[in-house]
Amino acid sequence: MPRTVTGIPELLALGPGPVDLGHSAWREITQERVNTFADATDDHQWIHTDPERAATGPFGGPIAHGYLTVALLIPLWTELLVVEGVGMKVNYGLNQVRFPSPVRVGAKIRAAGVIASVTELRGGAEVLVDLTVEIDGQKRPACVAQAVYRFYA
Repeated sequence: MPRTVTGIPELLALGPGPVDLGHSAWREITQERVNTFADATDDHQWIHTDPERAATGPFGGPIAHGYLTVALLIPLWTELLVVEGVGMKVNYGLNQVRFPSPVRVGAKIRAAGVIASVTELRGGAEVLVDLTVEIDGQKRPACVAQAVYRFYA
């Protein structure tokens, strides 16, 4: 269940951080999702889209694109924090992204989030969130990133 805040004043009250947001639900990475992402990005490298060849490759099977993992931060993030009562929400970017471990097709991932800081902006607030994409049954994460979100009244 996501944490919910209403309006900029409640969002600013979360600052300065850290604030643990907990975890999203687990989400399975299917070959169909990987193939759809490959089609959308024109990245059909065999380690992602050819299960037979990938089985003999360095990861023992097909893996998700790193940028697919980053793209899934969007729905995973919405399971951590819901901000209501604002006029506009902006994904402002990422300060840093790393991929410590590949995500094999069939694996389940989830996001853990910690608000690092909340800063007042003219007419809104900027939130820095440290996100870790965990892989079910593995110690090393799939992705670590600091996301920057802006919310305006």
